[in-house]
Amino acid sequence: MNSLPSNVDVAIIGAGAAGLGAANALKGCGLSVIVLEARDRVGGRAHTIQAAPDVVFDVGCGWLHSADENTFVPIAERLGFEINKDLPPWRERAFGKAFPQAQRSQFIRALDEFYDRAEEAAEEARRAGRDEPASLHLEPGNRWNSMIDAISTYVNGVELDRVSILDMDAYEDSNLNWRVRRGYGALVAAYGAACPLALNCAVTLIDHSGKRVRVETSKGTLTAGKVIVTVPTNLIADETIRFHPALPAKVDAARGLPLGLADKVTLALAEPEALPKEGNLRGATMRTDMGTYHLRPFGQPCIEGFFGGRFARQLEDAGDGAIAAAAIDEITGFLGNDFRRKLKPLAESRWAHDPWARGSYSHALPGHAGDRALLAAPVDGRLFFAGEATSPNFFSTAHGARDSGERAAREVLADMRPGQD
Repeated sequence: MNSLPSNVDVAIIGAGAAGLGAANALKGCGLSVIVLEARDRVGGRAHTIQAAPDVVFDVGCGWLHSADENTFVPIAERLGFEINKDLPPWRERAFGKAFPQAQRSQFIRALDEFYDRAEEAAEEARRAGRDEPASLHLEPGNRWNSMIDAISTYVNGVELDRVSILDMDAYEDSNLNWRVRRGYGALVAAYGAACPLALNCAVTLIDHSGKRVRVETSKGTLTAGKVIVTVPTNLIADETIRFHPALPAKVDAARGLPLGLADKVTLALAEPEALPKEGNLRGATMRTDMGTYHLRPFGQPCIEGFFGGRFARQLEDAGDGAIAAAAIDEITGFLGNDFRRKLKPLAESRWAHDPWARGSYSHALPGHAGDRALLAAPVDGRLFFAGEATSPNFFSTAHGARDSGERAAREVLADMRPGQD
């Protein structure tokens, strides 16, 4: 769509999984709808690229977490996307001598014991009506604490000192994780293909002072009866999108739910037969600033690396190529310097430097677990809020975002009819 309509029943801000979920839920309801997207593509933090002729790379989300409850699974089946149900390589299929099995078993036991303590602590905190950082429940002096913190950077995007114990406990995980062979981002894009879109259309102001909501964008101004806001929390917290009258409670809630950082890199692998398909490579690294590596995902001739938290931010700030360079250095440290000639950078994410994301996915700061509900609450029956940060139990996931968009659409439909002012 090259031009904006002058007015619509519902304007949806953001064409990520949440915005597309809302738009799809509103189809066939007799309402005029437009999805406004600042990027030149749909999908938001779900984005698949062809990194090489023989390498498909999910720059953003890549796993159908809680697959038995994930609403993108039936969507994938309906749209003809092949789902891979093999077990992920996170705990099994360790490769190399960098992390011997005996030490690996010790680490897994320490990690499981931490989660058991955290669950008990969350129950106690809930009864007492308080919250606290998850880091308080690391065992003092445990040799594996730094690596447990590294796992948090992959799961939460931040270290445990920045994670609410109540929020961490609220996350629901069935421990069933599948993948989309053609890419999760490709699936989300296909899901949004038939939605009414305005791309390259950045929203700057949502003015709800009048009878209708006025939305100012880089392509002009339109009015809407209702607006569904699905942008990442950092854009609300930074007031990249402004509200008039101001909504300080929403801004405060967004600031309590900042986006952590999890970045990915894919490296072309010469002589791929030297490594197993679907392997896992990780060192017994007694520090948090470490990567973890998926060897030959889907049998492709590549290695996919993952970095999170403060370390990922440092690498991003070092500039393009720094994540790939760190991955190559660490991998060759594990497998020998001869491996350096076999590795070639293909693509990396830098979500903190993406102006329309400014991070990867949300976490609740200690004391702010309740902010998810505050952010999700409608305003004056005209402004509605969705996005993974508003999901009570599936935050940080694409399906949590999609479901929240559908929830916001239901809220709109509860009191709106075609032609309503």
